[in-house]
Amino acid sequence: MPAIVKLSVVCPNDHGMTTHQAPTASFRDAVLFWFKLGFISFGGPAGQIATVHQELVENKRWISEQRFLHALNYCMLLPGPEALQLVIYMGWLLHRTIGGLIAGFLFIFPAILLLIVLSLIYVVFGHTSLIEGIFLGIKPAVTAIVIAAGYRISKRILKKPIHIALAVGAFCGIQLHVPYPIIIIGAGLIGFFAHRKNPELMGGTTSSHASSSNSTVHHPAIIDDDSIQLSHTFFSIKKIILVLSVSIIAWGIPFGLLWHFFGKSSVFTQLAWFFTKAALLTFGGAYAVLPYVFQETVEHFHWLTTAQMMDGLALGETTPGPLIIVVTFVGFIASYTNELFLNSKIWSGIFGGLVVSWFTFLPSFCFIFLGGPLIESTRQELRLLPILNGITCAVVGVIASLALFFGLHTLFPENLVSSMFWQHMMVAIVLIVGSSIALIRYGQSMMRIIFGCAIIGLILFQIGMR
Repeated sequence: MPAIVKLSVVCPNDHGMTTHQAPTASFRDAVLFWFKLGFISFGGPAGQIATVHQELVENKRWISEQRFLHALNYCMLLPGPEALQLVIYMGWLLHRTIGGLIAGFLFIFPAILLLIVLSLIYVVFGHTSLIEGIFLGIKPAVTAIVIAAGYRISKRILKKPIHIALAVGAFCGIQLHVPYPIIIIGAGLIGFFAHRKNPELMGGTTSSHASSSNSTVHHPAIIDDDSIQLSHTFFSIKKIILVLSVSIIAWGIPFGLLWHFFGKSSVFTQLAWFFTKAALLTFGGAYAVLPYVFQETVEHFHWLTTAQMMDGLALGETTPGPLIIVVTFVGFIASYTNELFLNSKIWSGIFGGLVVSWFTFLPSFCFIFLGGPLIESTRQELRLLPILNGITCAVVGVIASLALFFGLHTLFPENLVSSMFWQHMMVAIVLIVGSSIALIRYGQSMMRIIFGCAIIGLILFQIGMR
């Protein structure tokens, strides 16, 4: 069992040296916190990171502001869900590898379990008036959430003409069906070379989800700015080889079993391979990953319909955990529709959801355990920010493309009765505009918006909007 992390910090003040006793972070306390976080982590990546920051930095003082931001910068450089990776990093920093494993697992497990249950309800009762009415309101709310996310990110990131050019280029690339990894890699390279030519050309676009002020009184944390480096965070080739070997085994054995028992052409095997690629190649967070997932699963593999993807994202927005948890729904529906496991479509869907979850989130654990020691050993040497700056600019364009996609399919849904077209469009426009204003101007929570729109949709459906 990892030992209790405890630190006495000596801080100078105007009158001399004063010793402060930082709070302790026992393994039990950490596990209880990660367990609670798994159930309250609503609000998308920004909300989740803000929650972790408030709890660990401000309330519990388990880690200092600068150490938190340093870890966050590294997680933002990685493909995959940065909020999950940050949680794994914090757990690893506090209580070694077992701490990181438990923190990451407890962060995503409640969401995976809940989304599988919701997926089951969706396929069994998806065409009842209750479900259809709820989705009538939730879909515009989801569109508004994406619009609000794009607005906030663009306001923070797009400061110079080259930033806007990269965002517009990414938006056009998505519309022209340019492969998503090419867009992201290209934006990163442009950012890198633009910075080399003129550091002022790109400037700083990466802003953290939390910031500190020099005027703020520094309260000592367990892992503070000037704390000695913890023994388990030192970089070593032997440790890297061990982590890399375990990671390859953790990926290779399940994939090999899928290939052996179900075959290369099985939906389970194809899901495992596709979401491995998605986890390794998709930068920029969930809103940037989703267009790539949509493009491949709907247009290339035809595992789902556009309407099902919209419904899946609506369900994903109602659950805690990272937004990319929606891929569990994708795996469930793809397997439920196209594969048979244990002679049951239900068990096939559940198994497919678990397969997708494993191969999507496994790389996030590997990235932290592989790169964490290097990042901790070189806290003053992180020089990849120009690449990240280019990528974050492109992400704005990708999010704009996602908002357009959702907007069009919310206003013009499939299988809509022609006589209800104008009524449906007017309701969707009012809900999208109203929800966007509530989110952007008045700072309303996503859950409040989703719940309110769901009630409105249910009422409208019951009074005749069918």
